[in-house]
Amino acid sequence: MADPLKPILSAGAVVFRGDRVLLIRRGRPPFLGHWSIPGGKVDHGEPLREAVLREVLEETGVTARVVGLIDAFEALPASSDEAHFVMIDFVCEHVSGEPIPGDDADDAAFLSIPEALSRIAWDKTRLAVQGALAFRRANAPALSGRVE
Repeated sequence: MADPLKPILSAGAVVFRGDRVLLIRRGRPPFLGHWSIPGGKVDHGEPLREAVLREVLEETGVTARVVGLIDAFEALPASSDEAHFVMIDFVCEHVSGEPIPGDDADDAAFLSIPEALSRIAWDKTRLAVQGALAFRRANAPALSGRVE
């Protein structure tokens, strides 16, 4: 059994389809009812990239591919009965599928960047989306397949 005092490792995805980003509305705690990026706990022995793609598929029905790493974020416990989460967030591109909420999501949609940023309640999730946007700007030729 996992030690409740140890950090919980999770992986999150900022998934782009063109100029839109995939968000879910959380159907379970933490952040019940809040909009966020898809993601969740990494299983023991599971590679991070596989975990994030599994979570995207489970929560949204969307197949994606990882194109880069954004950063690591933490949610530190405010009290001894709260969990300490460590989130590793990735930039992903849509491969196939339309968003259908599943697992612990009660809604899923591709939203414009301004709308997505306005719906996200947690500042670290907004930072992840902004980091993904910066990654895309810096790597635009490589992501599009263009050679310059």
